[in-house]
Amino acid sequence: MARRCDVCGKGPIYGNNVSHSNQKSRRRWLPNLQPIRAKAPNGTVSKMKICTSCLKSNKVVRAV
Repeated sequence: MARRCDVCGKGPIYGNNVSHSNQKSRRRWLPNLQPIRAKAPNGTVSKMKICTSCLKSNKVVRAV
């Protein structure tokens, strides 16, 4: 499963866990994706993975 928003393309970002002794190990932060039924631009209804920032800003219309 690709962890990428179908609207804005937001995906995981990478960085380091840093311990108290300053040892570093790689980690990644995943976007908050929600599977929803949404209306596509051509009018059909399909399941999409949308990040919560796109849902909150009304960049996609939920199918009811």
